[in-house]
Amino acid sequence: MKATSYYPVIMTDDVAGTAAFYTEHFGFEALFCADWYVHLQSTESEHVTLAILDGDHETISEAGRAKVSGLLLNFEVEDVDAVYARLKAAGLPIRRDLRDEDFGQRHFITSDPNGVLIDIITAIPPSAEFAAMYDASCLPKA
Repeated sequence: MKATSYYPVIMTDDVAGTAAFYTEHFGFEALFCADWYVHLQSTESEHVTLAILDGDHETISEAGRAKVSGLLLNFEVEDVDAVYARLKAAGLPIRRDLRDEDFGQRHFITSDPNGVLIDIITAIPPSAEFAAMYDASCLPKA
């Protein structure tokens, strides 16, 4: 299978509110907007997309209809400190405070109105222990 696109779809009972959240705080714009589905595109990267779907919509089989749970979205950014300051000032909940991880991330976690966790990450050099676990192509060049 050759995928031509990949994006998460958040199933919710508040399509408009969820789309507005990602538009306001994460720089998305709507490319398609209906009362039951919104397709969002990052205004900064054409490869970053996200969709919002009414969890009770008929396009989903009855067995699969639900609201989102247990989801973590990762956004890798150039300056996690700047994003942290902006989102904290905007009043978004901070679920894990800004910190460095030995496995090679400086990050913090917030959440959307549905409880979806959002991990904002900037890659940093990992400790020697974790560096040994990476494929060499994934490590920062010296």
